[in-house]
Amino acid sequence: MPQLPDDLNAVAVRTWCSLALEALGRERAEIDAINVYPIADGDTGTNLYLTVESAHAAVEAVFAAHETGATAPATADAVRAMAHGALIGARGNSGTILAQLLRGMAGVLADGGDAAHLRLALTRAADAARRAVAHPVEGTVLTVATAAAEAAAGEDPDLCAVVHAAYGGARAALAKTPEQLAVLGRAGVVDAGGRGLVAVLGALVETVTGQAPARGPRTGPGRTPAPVDGGSVVGLPVGGTPVEGGTPVGPSGAGPLDCPENRGAGPAFEVIYLLEARDEQVTRLRTRLDALGDSLVVVGGDGLWHVHVHVDDAGAAVEAGVEAGRPYRIRITHFATESGHDLRVQAEPTQRAVVVVVPGDGLAGLCTEAGATTVIARPGEPPASGELVDAIRRAHAREVVLLPNDATLRHTAAAAAEQARTEGVRVALVPTRAAVQGIAALAVHEPDRGFDEDVVAMTAAAGATRYAELAVAERQSWTMAGVCQAGDILGLIDGDVAVIGADVPATARTVLDRMLAAGGELVTLVLGEDVPDSLADALEEHVREGYLAVDTVVYRGGHQRAPLLIGVE
Repeated sequence: MPQLPDDLNAVAVRTWCSLALEALGRERAEIDAINVYPIADGDTGTNLYLTVESAHAAVEAVFAAHETGATAPATADAVRAMAHGALIGARGNSGTILAQLLRGMAGVLADGGDAAHLRLALTRAADAARRAVAHPVEGTVLTVATAAAEAAAGEDPDLCAVVHAAYGGARAALAKTPEQLAVLGRAGVVDAGGRGLVAVLGALVETVTGQAPARGPRTGPGRTPAPVDGGSVVGLPVGGTPVEGGTPVGPSGAGPLDCPENRGAGPAFEVIYLLEARDEQVTRLRTRLDALGDSLVVVGGDGLWHVHVHVDDAGAAVEAGVEAGRPYRIRITHFATESGHDLRVQAEPTQRAVVVVVPGDGLAGLCTEAGATTVIARPGEPPASGELVDAIRRAHAREVVLLPNDATLRHTAAAAAEQARTEGVRVALVPTRAAVQGIAALAVHEPDRGFDEDVVAMTAAAGATRYAELAVAERQSWTMAGVCQAGDILGLIDGDVAVIGADVPATARTVLDRMLAAGGELVTLVLGEDVPDSLADALEEHVREGYLAVDTVVYRGGHQRAPLLIGVE
């Protein structure tokens, strides 16, 4: 039996994230089914899952960086990674609020994880979440968070008692949400976001005590939602509306709750983006966005913010972000066309598509021109599996070839492919480990030939492409090529440091020479946004003079992690 934590240390935070992700994975569909507020779009469970998935990935990255060390990461590093991961991966209204709750907790837990710190963390989290919402509404996840904090605010110094109290308080508040919010009462369900928070707090109970809260029997038809000791709370329609497996359905029994008063009501678009901006700029942004729409939530701090709002003018919401700072990872959802409850006739899916992860805007444009659906992996912000699933859905094809272009994304891409397969899409994952391999694969893609034949050809092209990149050493460290110092230029070939140089041009030439020593017909150079064209000209000349019959192509990658990517086919 694993040793139970005396406090919320880094290992406990890691366990909490993992268990919360598992809990939301189990309950995602049921939470989606009771999502009627603020928009009945049936995605609250999915959004919460994707938000926690991003937090979990960030914590795992911190632990991966310590694998060679003798000690675990500091608690402060783990909780801050959890909060940052949730911030950059937050989805939807509830996911954005959950990100702020985790950020509020992290600010306290970074200083200590005992019972006293946890009580304060829950209070700070609830307060921070309320401040982030432009117009707080009772009967939502905010109410549940506040109740959890108040229930845990006693004098008991025992950590187990605190987590049990918080969980119990949250469940009791969740059961009362239909009495506080009319739309929930009419539908006979509890708040979906609040139920998700209860699942997250249940994972915290399991982390601290070693025992998961038992899932008791469901409430029955014709009764308002009520808590079951040790179990989850599931709202069912009031008045005997048919239910199937505990999931509320419409009169025909065909699907999730679809309240007429929510269809077509409110703004048409959900706009979400990350924003780099100063505090004073964000204050003005809040005022402007509040005038444009509703469901406004702005969370974050220290120069990075996550903005969520429902508006009729999506362009104006994005423009407001541009005026405040630098918005990116912009996501615009049209409720009328993307709601799971809309009965529109969809266009017939295409037969085949390619989804490709790219490290910068420049390659995104190149791949889009080639007909691919792209996902941008910005420096330090790898996409979660949910983003890849969304891209597969956007491709709207019966068959999809997925190119992750990063060895660290192999598990994420595999999870996305598996999810898409459950939705009826035939997905093939080509394990490309670099963007230049993805370019090579995309170049031989032919949608008119058989799917298996096309995948084999793309896989062969990627496998025949050696890849390299240049990076700047951040600190002194041992490498396969010797000891490097901070500021050195590192030449990585097939993922390993092969060259240590003083400047980019000389290091790039050495890397090319080593790669071409084994032969090659085509060199691909992808330049970062700050790299001058003169470097590409010089490297082209170097290849032309030293290697007969070897061609060179150059692309602009835009804002990417590496100043230069190199491929040799």
